[in-house]
Amino acid sequence: STKSILTVNGSFPGPEIRVRRGDTVFVNVHNQGNHAVSLKWEGVKDSIDGSNELIQPGRNFTYEIELEDEIGTLWWHATSAWAAATVHGAFVILPAANEDYPFPAPTSDQTIILGEWFREELTEANQTIAPGSADAYTINGHPGETYGCSNDTTYEMQVDYEGLYLVRVINAIANETMVFGVASHSFTIVGQSGAYSRRSFTNSLTLAPAQVVDVLLCANQNVGHYYITARPSSGAHITNGILRYTTTSSLI
Repeated sequence: STKSILTVNGSFPGPEIRVRRGDTVFVNVHNQGNHAVSLKWEGVKDSIDGSNELIQPGRNFTYEIELEDEIGTLWWHATSAWAAATVHGAFVILPAANEDYPFPAPTSDQTIILGEWFREELTEANQTIAPGSADAYTINGHPGETYGCSNDTTYEMQVDYEGLYLVRVINAIANETMVFGVASHSFTIVGQSGAYSRRSFTNSLTLAPAQVVDVLLCANQNVGHYYITARPSSGAHITNGILRYTTTSSLI
């Protein structure tokens, strides 16, 4: 089934914002929808000018976000629970220009946002009521193979053999703790909710609502493809993506 949803810049999830530690960030929001909206910058420590500002239809507002020691991954979302189901995105804070990571430098990084999908219309008529249980869960907007949708609805992450990837995992689901994993691969946790953390090792992640975890993933398994899975702790509506190896190491 299809339906119209409220989005930012026409994408679900919304656009990723990338900045550096200590930056001052200006985000201008134009409201072309039919009802007032406002955004929250989850995990930013300093106060934000206009954080309670309701942007009326046809108007715009510029958020000023002053970063201090935040580093790693945060996220932004609409303040109303119904709009946040589709209006959200990553807020990535890279090291300053003269800084290095306190862990092995990754080959590249990838953001994964765990989201939810509702068959019901999420409109201004119910904006004060938090949505109930989702009809499906998504990985970067894709519900995966388990719901019987068309073939282009599965998220795919491509990796090179022996590459090291910094994976930023965001649980944007309002009322579910999510369990996330990649078959046959393990994670090294290096950060949580906008701060570096002591390194720890795990085969799966359990993320509370709004939680963000940064992990290192080493692509060191046999070349092929492996399922990425995300499910609520209740066990219902498992969704999946695919981790696909694209190259092999050189032979000597």
